[in-house]
Amino acid sequence: MNQSYLTKNIFIADDDSDDLILFEDALREISKDSRLTKAKDGRQLMQILHTIVPPPPDVIFLDLNMPLKNGFECLNEIKHSSKLKNIPVVIFSTSDQPEAVNRVYEQGAHHFLKKPSSFPLLKQAIQKVLAIDWAENVAQPTKDKFVLYV
Repeated sequence: MNQSYLTKNIFIADDDSDDLILFEDALREISKDSRLTKAKDGRQLMQILHTIVPPPPDVIFLDLNMPLKNGFECLNEIKHSSKLKNIPVVIFSTSDQPEAVNRVYEQGAHHFLKKPSSFPLLKQAIQKVLAIDWAENVAQPTKDKFVLYV
């Protein structure tokens, strides 16, 4: 079994503090060695990214509905930055409205994942994303493989 997903550098941007805590708890159960950097809004995420990259995170989990700078704005800024554009971005949102999914696909997100309704499903979702070999999958997937399901 490929254990490379156990030592990832992961960023998450989400304004819901309960969701951040659940995400961190789920990640710790999956991978004790991964590093998690949390941002409470899009503006904070972009400040962190511009400050510490390089090295880039292995993946960013990005909520769409946040104050100060939403996920759409962050994604646009990431994909138009020469130093950030190659970082895999997984949209992690409670809403899976087709318009939002289409918009983030067109903006260059790597995957879309609806926030799971239970802790075990959250762990499965994180595991699914971390198991992706981003070095092998640098290109955005086709539209039919864009939305991840657990």
